[in-house]
Amino acid sequence: MSAGQMPPWLQEQLMKMQQSQQNLQSIMTQKQHLDMEKAETEKALEELRKVADGDAVFKQAGTILIKSKKQELIDELEERIELTKTRSTVLQKQETRLKETLKEQEIKITEMMKGGSANSPPKVSPPADNPRK
Repeated sequence: MSAGQMPPWLQEQLMKMQQSQQNLQSIMTQKQHLDMEKAETEKALEELRKVADGDAVFKQAGTILIKSKKQELIDELEERIELTKTRSTVLQKQETRLKETLKEQEIKITEMMKGGSANSPPKVSPPADNPRK
């Protein structure tokens, strides 16, 4: 069966699978960015803790630096790390679910290709119209 002769039901299933693959790629990219943000934040926190309590510290706000208190910055960075951990956990769960969905879609497509003819999907019982009322 050539790609031009692919039955519509198979095209639909393949499109769903492709969408799942794109969603998975997006989640993995988000996780990668989140991991980099977490590492940068942890490094900043590590450096900030080395600063003496009386020394001036600044935080970036857009294109300017604002003088701040060391403990306030530590608190902000620790909170940011916690938020990235939470977001990472959510993304990990989404990734796991999507991988399971992809496996199920692959199995379904394989079964449909084995069971279906070239032009029709596998037999699915239509809803019964009950003439007896």
